[in-house]
Amino acid sequence: MSTITPLPNPEADPRVKAVFDDIRATRQTDFINNMWRYLAFDPALLEQTWAEVKRVMATPSSLDSLTKELVYITASIVNGCSYCVHSHTAAATAKGMTREQHAELLSIIGLAAKTNQLATALQVPVDPAFERG
Repeated sequence: MSTITPLPNPEADPRVKAVFDDIRATRQTDFINNMWRYLAFDPALLEQTWAEVKRVMATPSSLDSLTKELVYITASIVNGCSYCVHSHTAAATAKGMTREQHAELLSIIGLAAKTNQLATALQVPVDPAFERG
């Protein structure tokens, strides 16, 4: 259950409408997902969050858009955010992620979780070769 009630007509606020319009234009869709609808309760937070998402996820950079989505899925799993796991898996699929890639991603995440826990339990010291000088 949500901790807030979404606004019945969030686009009545011109700040929210401007962000929603930018989301539509950037993503080339009319769909505004629940994350943005729920963030609309605070227009400043909505603006700040969208600006950061747009800068990191929608602006061309040294990582391609599918790789960004795979990283986002991984972080969402680690952080236990079901909403983000679902939305970014859908985004990765739309950007070309195959079933095989998804399966491989999940096997890597599972392996990392196991070896991270083992290294933590054993308190394995970091090799000097891995330290930056």
